[in-house]
Amino acid sequence: MTATTAPAVDTRSGILMMLLGMSLFTFNDALGKWLVADYAVGMLLAIRSLFGAILLAPMIARAGLKAVFAVKRLPLHLVRVACVTGEVAVFYWSVRSLPLADVMTIYMAAPLIVTALSVPLLGERVGWRRWVAVLVGFAGVVLVLNPTGAFDPVPSLAALAGATIFSLGMITTRLLRDDGNLTLVSFQTFGTGLVGAATLPAVWTPPGLLDFALLGALGVVALGGHAAMNRSLQLSPAAVVVPFQYVSIVWAVVLDLMVWGTAPSLRVALGATLIIGSGLFVFHREQTLKRGPAAEAGSGLGPAE
Repeated sequence: MTATTAPAVDTRSGILMMLLGMSLFTFNDALGKWLVADYAVGMLLAIRSLFGAILLAPMIARAGLKAVFAVKRLPLHLVRVACVTGEVAVFYWSVRSLPLADVMTIYMAAPLIVTALSVPLLGERVGWRRWVAVLVGFAGVVLVLNPTGAFDPVPSLAALAGATIFSLGMITTRLLRDDGNLTLVSFQTFGTGLVGAATLPAVWTPPGLLDFALLGALGVVALGGHAAMNRSLQLSPAAVVVPFQYVSIVWAVVLDLMVWGTAPSLRVALGATLIIGSGLFVFHREQTLKRGPAAEAGSGLGPAE
């Protein structure tokens, strides 16, 4: 037998790549918030996907069309495309009316929603400790939504719906993980682009050269964020780098202050604390369970708690 060499672990580089990826995603979201004030969501979807497709084209040509698009579970890929497209559209629509940090805080509940939905959709078992964490996280979401105060229900509930759609997309991605990253990214890029292009006759507003370049930058920066995040997970264990995803909240607060002059309220800060703390606990608990009975014995916790 030929010995195989395990990929080298580079924790520092993995953390830096995760920070880079999440920073790119947050700047991309802020750019989308800026542009959606003047252009329809369909235009953002179409033009960002066009630029993303241009970047993907050489990789698709090298791999071959059949290798990328000839999939066994096409209906599930189409469901994933619908989730990705719907989530992006709802996100852009929400940040048109709400501060970026508020919407991104609500979206940070996605891992908790995935945990809750994994029971009916994936048949997974979730113990009482993780259910408590999910409930605490949802209490944080309620704080951010602030239904008893100055509550604008339409964009706020749309953001929550977007987080739920995003979670469904994560679950379908989990089911399709064996199909390869290029296939997944290509389906979502071309699928989102086709949906956006279908709306162009009704929503097209001729952009200037600079705005057209900025619209295209949405696709370029998003692909860069995906590449950096994937590289991070190749360089370092997920348990080390995934918690650094929450740096996006920090960037969102900074950008809200610098660009729109909006400071987060104490309510949003408390909600974010509950959501992030619950998400980190759920992630830690899942990692502990993956390590098996030995880890359970060492932690003093029972199985599937």
